[in-house]
Amino acid sequence: MKIAIDGPAGAGKSTIAKLVAAALGIDYLDTGAMYRAVALQVLKGDKDPEDPVQVLETAKKAEISFMNNQICVQGENVGEAIRTPQVNRLVSKVAKIPELREWMVEKQREISRTNDVIMDGRDIGSVVLPDADHKFYLDASIDIRARRRYDEQPENKDGQSLEDIKEDIRRRDAEDRNRLVGPLTIAHDAIVIDTSHMGVDEVVAMILKRIKE
Repeated sequence: MKIAIDGPAGAGKSTIAKLVAAALGIDYLDTGAMYRAVALQVLKGDKDPEDPVQVLETAKKAEISFMNNQICVQGENVGEAIRTPQVNRLVSKVAKIPELREWMVEKQREISRTNDVIMDGRDIGSVVLPDADHKFYLDASIDIRARRRYDEQPENKDGQSLEDIKEDIRRRDAEDRNRLVGPLTIAHDAIVIDTSHMGVDEVVAMILKRIKE
């Protein structure tokens, strides 16, 4: 079984996908985290995020993997490190590089060939898994998405203001929708769910119901 969940930043894709995967007993692959992991390594290595050669080299050396649904670089869990404001600002620049996307898409498809899997991202239903058995597109208002990201910030760290997060999301939406390769889009056969005023359990139940119909 292949399930695709697409949508913009802060729509709840990762949270929902993890819970659906657990309910169905299948693997979960956070493709956005894969690009974030590359962005983190680009940042650490002081590489040019818009240089295809440097970015692709960095990606190949990163040894990105998932262990217990956690994103790892060279075996180390980087789940928190990839959610910083610095990575947020960099990831769209990295993700729009065609050479990197081509390499990532092949890695993601390889995983889907041998496993029942649910993937979330921006172009899963349209590019990565166009033959997915089920496709969903999660959306929400920018105010709701910004509030979710704001509330996710660790309490013991200096975070961004709500307005700063909203501006970051607005910028990222524009970059994701307008990039030439793998833009954020709604697959023609995807079920669109507006999560603005829905609880997590409600969204999960709706998706599971659709899958089992």
